[in-house]
Amino acid sequence: MESRLRLAISILSIATFVTGCSSKPAPQAGPGGAGMQALPVQTVTVEPQPVARGDEYVSTIKSRRSATIMPQVSGNLVKIIVHSGDHVKAGQLMMLIDPLKQQATVDTQKATEQQKLAVYEYNQVEVERQRKLFASGVTSRDTLDQAEQAYKNSKADYESAAASRQTQESELAYYSIRAPFDGIVGDIPVHLGDYVSSSTLLTTVDENKDLEAYIYIPTERASQVHAGLPVDILDNSGKQIERTTINFVSPQVDDQLQGILAKAQVHSPLLRTEQLVKAKVIWTTAPAPTVPVLAVTRLGGQTFVYVAQDDNGKYVAKQRAVTLGDTIGNNYAVEAGLNNGEKVIVSGTQFLVDGAPVKPLG
Repeated sequence: MESRLRLAISILSIATFVTGCSSKPAPQAGPGGAGMQALPVQTVTVEPQPVARGDEYVSTIKSRRSATIMPQVSGNLVKIIVHSGDHVKAGQLMMLIDPLKQQATVDTQKATEQQKLAVYEYNQVEVERQRKLFASGVTSRDTLDQAEQAYKNSKADYESAAASRQTQESELAYYSIRAPFDGIVGDIPVHLGDYVSSSTLLTTVDENKDLEAYIYIPTERASQVHAGLPVDILDNSGKQIERTTINFVSPQVDDQLQGILAKAQVHSPLLRTEQLVKAKVIWTTAPAPTVPVLAVTRLGGQTFVYVAQDDNGKYVAKQRAVTLGDTIGNNYAVEAGLNNGEKVIVSGTQFLVDGAPVKPLG
């Protein structure tokens, strides 16, 4: 029994010795990821581009030709022919105020005019007859004078009746609300059957051309704002709609907004009167480094890029924190963190870590 135990211990010792001799430590990767295969990546060289420096303001698009439509007579609306947003031509009928009472007045005045005309025409014939009779010695001067006076009176009565009829017809035209010029109908706050008067807003008509952007510039920028400054009109997503310039700067400060009104003409068919847009006033333009949008990664609210850095003839990816400015097409302006001439990696960034070997392809 004792001999078997000694034999087992001897076998175990030999096995342990053999195992220890055959085991070697695994090779360790050297600094910088030595032993890792370089990842092929696309790069772009950082180059300066003109970068606009400006501020964005909320702007309102207004038409240079706009009309507020209010009635000149009182009455109930019996027709509303147009709708908000309709295109109308100059003189086109838009609404009708009940004209029956005024039409009756016009008809009465026409009848009176016809009556006065008949008297006038009779007295015209009569005075000519009396003149002939007086010349023949048949009638007296007094009779002729009476005929001439009756003729003058009837003529004055007829002319007065004709003028009154014209006045009543002109007022009848006010019951028909027509477009003052070619344009687009705005909001219509009234409804069919409403009683309207000279203080009632019926609608607006705006000529959707010769538009202007109304921009209120803070007073601290008063010394910098002037005619000729470039302005980018942007939509809500920040996409440029149109590039224009300031052509008017108010000499006064708006007492409510505490801003200076600046105007810029706009011509884009995408814009409409009373539309709110962003207006970026460009104060200066200077060269600055730019990087493609695809090169930028974000982590914890910070923005980074990977730079292909030469390390003794080989390239490694170095993570670099950058401060970004405005977008310029498909690029970001870089305010800090990069220098011109550096190679920024634009592909495979999701597979990179700081110090990983890379093989720039361009």
